[in-house]
Amino acid sequence: MCYILIMNENKKRNAGAPSRASVPKSALARLYLIDQRIASGVYPNAKQLVEYLREPWGKVSIATVGRDIAFMRDRLNAPIDYDAKNRGIYYTEPNYRIPMGFSGADELLALGMAKNILNLYRDTPIYDAAHKLLVSITAPLASEGSSDWYENRIVIPQTPTAPVPQEIWNQITKALRENRVLVFDYRRSYDEDYKSRRVRPYQLLFDTGVWYIYGFSEERKGIRIFSIGRIKNMTLTKDRFTLPDNFDYRTNNSGSYFGAYAGQKKHKFKIAFYDYSVPWVMDRNWADDQKIKETDDGIIISFSSTQFGKVAEWVLSRGSTAQPLEPETLVSHWRNEVNEMYKKAGIK
Repeated sequence: MCYILIMNENKKRNAGAPSRASVPKSALARLYLIDQRIASGVYPNAKQLVEYLREPWGKVSIATVGRDIAFMRDRLNAPIDYDAKNRGIYYTEPNYRIPMGFSGADELLALGMAKNILNLYRDTPIYDAAHKLLVSITAPLASEGSSDWYENRIVIPQTPTAPVPQEIWNQITKALRENRVLVFDYRRSYDEDYKSRRVRPYQLLFDTGVWYIYGFSEERKGIRIFSIGRIKNMTLTKDRFTLPDNFDYRTNNSGSYFGAYAGQKKHKFKIAFYDYSVPWVMDRNWADDQKIKETDDGIIISFSSTQFGKVAEWVLSRGSTAQPLEPETLVSHWRNEVNEMYKKAGIK
């Protein structure tokens, strides 16, 4: 086995402190996970380490694990040895953990804080694996008693979420990886019944607690976005598709920032804001081409976007402190919604 050959080769020790350049950044997470496994006292061998890394890391070869162990031993001076009785490796110094010298304190702290950000994804299948990975990476820092101050001081408020079944998640990610067509039943927010859809999935989008499939709908012969929470009876077909050059949502959403939504037509928007909405609007970037003009009683923001529905929601969410000026389709939509609210409120 690869790890036996490594243990038998010339054990050169690097007396100097390991530098960040000594190991690719992409390998750091693996090193921490391997370190955690060895320190647990289970005497892992190379094959077992490959399996251990597979869930949070993906496909890893025995040769890669062998190089990681060699780096830990020869460059980080990790006291690794092979135990013939247990057929695996262990630390000859039981309390040893790999040093943090080749990872900046700021980077480790940022990773620790990322555990809090992961709360946004708690009801999704990626949470457990990602959280496990970050806990493993920051374990040595935590053992020094210096990493827990931010746990209750930097808080990411929870947002409403739409849980994703593991089976559906697995089918979608496999379809993305292999460019395979998905067939499922889907109900739009304004539909009463589910309808069959045949979709070429291009990307997964995450927006305010909800996951979406962004892809080509063969029935509609165009790009559509599907909320995973409104999908049932999904089937991963054997049919494959070729990913087009212009598949990326980020280049197709017209340069405006209103979440996971993209229409077919670009509009020029002009919206007036008043009172407490003025600083709220001015504090943020809403579009690449936005322009803000101050007026006697507020501001007027102008920008272009294909995200008509989201912009309409944005205007209505500000109540009496927002008034659409252009385009006329938005003005009409806004007036109709206001009239309906008047009726429901019993105002004559």
